[in-house]
Amino acid sequence: MSLYPLLLQPALHTRVWGGRRLETVFRKPLPTADPYGEAWEMHDTATIANGALAGRTVGDVLRDYGHALVGPDNDPALGVPLLVKFLDSADWLSIQVHPNDEQARLLDDEPRGKNEAWYVLAAEPGARLVMGVRPGTSRAEMAEAIRTNSLERLVVYADVSVGDVLFVQAGTVHALGPGLLIYEIQQSSDLTYRLYDWGRLGLDGQPRTLHVEKGITVSNLDALPVIRRTAGDQKPVVEIVHTPFFTTWLHQLNPRNGQRITLDTENRRFDILTCIEGEAVLAAGDTTFTMQPGQTALVPASQGEYTLSGIARVLRSFEG
Repeated sequence: MSLYPLLLQPALHTRVWGGRRLETVFRKPLPTADPYGEAWEMHDTATIANGALAGRTVGDVLRDYGHALVGPDNDPALGVPLLVKFLDSADWLSIQVHPNDEQARLLDDEPRGKNEAWYVLAAEPGARLVMGVRPGTSRAEMAEAIRTNSLERLVVYADVSVGDVLFVQAGTVHALGPGLLIYEIQQSSDLTYRLYDWGRLGLDGQPRTLHVEKGITVSNLDALPVIRRTAGDQKPVVEIVHTPFFTTWLHQLNPRNGQRITLDTENRRFDILTCIEGEAVLAAGDTTFTMQPGQTALVPASQGEYTLSGIARVLRSFEG
């Protein structure tokens, strides 16, 4: 059986800092009354919702189809290399940092580190995030601030609004604040070194584990990232982020820009499509389905040409 574009159902994750907007904004049924912070939209654990492969996970299909799914330049044994999430932060996330590929192999014997990028979908008035440590801070000062529960005095805060983009390069100390709904594209890794958790307890009533030594070791103390503002850009295609690890474009389909586009995986890369507004119809061969806001699809590398049509805003992420 040939592969086809896969409409996905996410893996949902409760988080102490989460809320309910995955359900109220994106109509994702939340199975319990707990706070849900993450929907892993495209990941090995996401479930296929359409066609002959319905009910199977992406990871399961990857084992069967290998390079046809992820392209010739990826090792299927390492899983799908990118992960797309929605994050709903009703409270502060922990202040944390991620290793790069080399550090991940050295410190945790993992094949990938974690570079990621955030695109702000919704922001309450006054919403903020942490985007680094004050340049010039020493590792000893960081360690002392963590020991005395005062790391929040050394970090740099930034106000953000809808359409803002932050590339969180590995080594960047970071945290999302309350009132944010985020699209996140990242390397597929869950390596997180938690530096500080605001003195709170986890959902199990216990303090969450900190990874102070590793976190301080990999932290970039010399420079801060730059927040890009994309709100108001009405072009048919808006570049959200471009890095050596992933690229994300925003396709804006409407009567002015055109309501139909043809895309092509060129038999070398997979595309991850996430509808964030309107309705987008994806068509390829015998496969056609409509994506509602909050829905994500995976277009296999072997697909080649396919079309998107409708009146919608769709994020498309791919490698490189």
